[in-house]
Amino acid sequence: MNVNLSNRLKKLPPYLFVEIDKAKRKLREEGKDLIDLGIGDPDQPTPQFIIDRLYEASKDPSNHKYALDNGMHILREVISEWYKKRFNVNLNPETEILPLIGSKEGITHFPFAILNKGDYALIPDPCYPPYKGGTILAEGKVFLIPLLSKNDFLPDLKRIPSSILRKTKIIFVNYPNNPTSAVAPDEFYTELIQFALNNNIIVVSDLAYSEIVFDGYKSKSLLEFEGAKDCVIEFHSLSKTYNMTGWRCGWACGNNQFVNLLRRVKSNIDSGIFQAVQIAGASALRGDDTHIKRMCDLYQERRDILIKGLKSIGLRFKIPKATFYIWVKVPKGEDSSGFTKLLLEKANIVVTPGVGFGKYGEGYFRIALTISKERIQEAIERLKMII
Repeated sequence: MNVNLSNRLKKLPPYLFVEIDKAKRKLREEGKDLIDLGIGDPDQPTPQFIIDRLYEASKDPSNHKYALDNGMHILREVISEWYKKRFNVNLNPETEILPLIGSKEGITHFPFAILNKGDYALIPDPCYPPYKGGTILAEGKVFLIPLLSKNDFLPDLKRIPSSILRKTKIIFVNYPNNPTSAVAPDEFYTELIQFALNNNIIVVSDLAYSEIVFDGYKSKSLLEFEGAKDCVIEFHSLSKTYNMTGWRCGWACGNNQFVNLLRRVKSNIDSGIFQAVQIAGASALRGDDTHIKRMCDLYQERRDILIKGLKSIGLRFKIPKATFYIWVKVPKGEDSSGFTKLLLEKANIVVTPGVGFGKYGEGYFRIALTISKERIQEAIERLKMII
């Protein structure tokens, strides 16, 4: 049977990490000893107290049924408590919070609630690929905003043409940023909110990396700033903070109208998060900060080892204050795809080409800190042999 792809699928680029995974599997089948610095998937286990809570909840037959579309009240209540404690932001658990099957699905589905065919979404470049994917699948148009080193990887809102702004419904932002690891100052958030209000644009804030921070830095929520509740929907996740990437538990919060629109989309697509996972997620957020501090210390130790090694080789980068990534310039005369291919073939090292996150990622590659310090040191030694 011959099947023609929909125009939506034809417009989608291959998902970056699926392509990387194919290359990794091939080399592993050949017996290669790969050092994987590519996908940012925490290598540490989920804390035991969260696993224990999942186990207990999974034995309760009342949790074996379809989950509620709105998510369990206990999870929404705890998210509200956590936002108040962490950011001093008040959220109504009934109207301003929606649990998600990981923040990725919510970020991808939100454009379906907002965009009509031909409407624009302003998307940073480089970026987390689902910003583009969700926009394209919703038949929206992508307008790229370059994230450049000279601007500290912040979008220049003043350079967006008025002809585009008139047709724009959404702008995506992500700080601490994947892939560049940049952070945003208060002044940018204030400017962004005023920009959104002036142009009737919804801000989609992806805050997945807020808790992975170094050197005393503390991330902020966009919802902390005046006027944010009028124009912001924020997405968060347990994945990176609590080493729960496979559990698929996150949420959207902020403007109650935006949250409700996403709820309407999701009610037609999925049946919610397994309730035992929601109960365990609530337990994670109600835990103390011991686990988070330990993870930040671990990633900072790895970061310091890696940046020392990269400097010794002569590679250039900005030292990250947050996330578990380092955004590194490729050596002079190289391009990002060619250089990452060289590392894979000559050193059996997996890193992510910057151009995979967008055309303005060309000239960079991303390194993840999600392997042991011993393997990071070994990766440095392998790099020294080919650079």
